[in-house]
Amino acid sequence: MPSPQLTLSRRRFLVASAGAATALGLAAVPARAAGGPRPFGRYGSPARRLTPGTLYVDPNGRGDFTSVQAAVTAATGSGRTLVLAPGTYRETVAVDVSRTETTWIGASEDPRDVVIVYDHAAGTPKPGGGTYGTTGSATTTVQADGFTARWITFANDWLRADHQDISGTQAVAIKVQGDRGAFLHCRFLGHQDTLYADSTALGTFARQYYAHCYVEGDVDFVFGRATAVYEHCHFRTLNRTDLAGAPYGFVFAPSTAVANPRGYLVTRSHVISEAPDAFYKLARPWVPGSDPTARPMLTVRDTWLGAGIDATAPYTNMSATYPWQNQRFAEYRNTGPGAVVTVPENRPQLTDEQAQSAIREAYLGDWTPWEGC
Repeated sequence: MPSPQLTLSRRRFLVASAGAATALGLAAVPARAAGGPRPFGRYGSPARRLTPGTLYVDPNGRGDFTSVQAAVTAATGSGRTLVLAPGTYRETVAVDVSRTETTWIGASEDPRDVVIVYDHAAGTPKPGGGTYGTTGSATTTVQADGFTARWITFANDWLRADHQDISGTQAVAIKVQGDRGAFLHCRFLGHQDTLYADSTALGTFARQYYAHCYVEGDVDFVFGRATAVYEHCHFRTLNRTDLAGAPYGFVFAPSTAVANPRGYLVTRSHVISEAPDAFYKLARPWVPGSDPTARPMLTVRDTWLGAGIDATAPYTNMSATYPWQNQRFAEYRNTGPGAVVTVPENRPQLTDEQAQSAIREAYLGDWTPWEGC
């Protein structure tokens, strides 16, 4: 069993060792820009902009702005680019619907070097009264269409152990609501509700694409109603010492609208764990009070499932009113100890014919964000 100290490793993991990151496929290239005379690497500088619409962010004052939110506020209109120098940006950031076709680039091309992090939880008291709630806990919120991020870590380092008086433990690293949101070689770090892949409204079908990303957490740490494809991603379930037994949590909690034919697709990915064997469920359906007709959809295919996943019963209910068997959960050609089919009725499988439409092209339509990534 992993060391209990790992449950408190969030802040240390923000600067994970190069060896560990390389093993996960996260270190795209060496961190060339960190601390040197060229904080923006090959992406220019305020004196030599890539384009007139490019802005530079550096916590050490060598860019146009020292905070990401200040740069977002200045980047009005459409088609702007933000280049982020290595550093830890402790702030909350919001990209509203008017700032479309925005691109954020981690200048070193290593997501460990550029970290956007804060520590609000759903139950954290707000200065004006009340609490933040799940949505308000997000470190970063993206509502705009056409958003792209490369080589950036999005994190929420709120820890249960530090706030045992708070019961609302949801702590979102990022909430993505826009259509055509692409995240390439990014990391998402948190515990409960890490990555909120959602949409701006119940009747809006937002498409999102996550490639070569790393996501970790414990309870429902990938959740929401977006149409989202996760390709070549690593999902890591965390150990817990605050619970006496299984389950420690759930990887996916989709809340797909009943009218949406496409929910979450996980393909050619890995699910690993630092928790004991079989202490995690692969998914449970989320039918929120705001949409009692939701019919959550998740397909996991061609993916390696580690021993941390309960192979006998990988799915469970969030509410007995909405049993997982009535939702749209399926698997196809998964491998690994967590993928062994021991109770067939607990592991619905796609047929070969059905699998032909469970591909990124069918989910994302005429949008092809994988080109050039």
